[in-house]
Amino acid sequence: MLPEKFKAALLERHVNTRSFPATSDIKKLFTKIVLTLFPEQARKHVTQMEELQSIWEGIENGLESLLYDMTDVLPDTPQKITSRYMERIPEIYQLLLTDVEAMVNGDPAATTDYEVIRTYPGFYALAFYRLAHGLHAEKVPLIPRILTEYAHSKTGIDIHPGAQIGQYFFMDHGTGIVIGETCVIGEHVKIYQGVTLGALSVDKSMASTKRHPTIENGVVIYSGATILGGETIVGANSIIGGNVWLTRSVAPNTKIYHQENQKVIQE
Repeated sequence: MLPEKFKAALLERHVNTRSFPATSDIKKLFTKIVLTLFPEQARKHVTQMEELQSIWEGIENGLESLLYDMTDVLPDTPQKITSRYMERIPEIYQLLLTDVEAMVNGDPAATTDYEVIRTYPGFYALAFYRLAHGLHAEKVPLIPRILTEYAHSKTGIDIHPGAQIGQYFFMDHGTGIVIGETCVIGEHVKIYQGVTLGALSVDKSMASTKRHPTIENGVVIYSGATILGGETIVGANSIIGGNVWLTRSVAPNTKIYHQENQKVIQE
């Protein structure tokens, strides 16, 4: 039998915990958005405009319903936030199309858009990130993190919804990539597996400051590289080699490589 004191404390926690949409409902709704935008991932396809319109109306109603469950923490009414967010969908879609193009053009192993959309973890992670970023811009709490952490659990790619990522973004392989909340990434950037774009310090007092690096247009960052700090800027068209540890800014068109110090022992 559980102690009465423990049960009383647990009951108090239940009573004082505010209402919030179920994580399963959030995942289901935004997965539906991804499948509607990219039928390459769906088993069933729409054949009539009326059917497509009905799906989008259901998505809009579903989002508004989710937001009603958290009205007390929203900066605006659920209706207004939902309306503005739905207006963002075409822009999000166009951004994702540029990402697909970057993946097809940047990976010799990629043969078609269909292959990228259907199989690449980088695309899946970006789809949820870009949808989450739209909600983050509306100052909707927690739901954006739930979405990107869901994609993280599926792909091994950890992108904070607050990060700013430009068009034509390509994560090759993707596993182990970490992109922090205040990171700013330009256009036509390519990064490989295991790259960390993080903070120099995790001090709580830095929560409202820029803690993560800025990566300018055309930069390539190879696997295992770690780039840290809010004042760190990687200049345009630079190349950062594998396993580089970088905590300072580099000028445009710079190449930085990790020089391994090998010691050979002969028996």
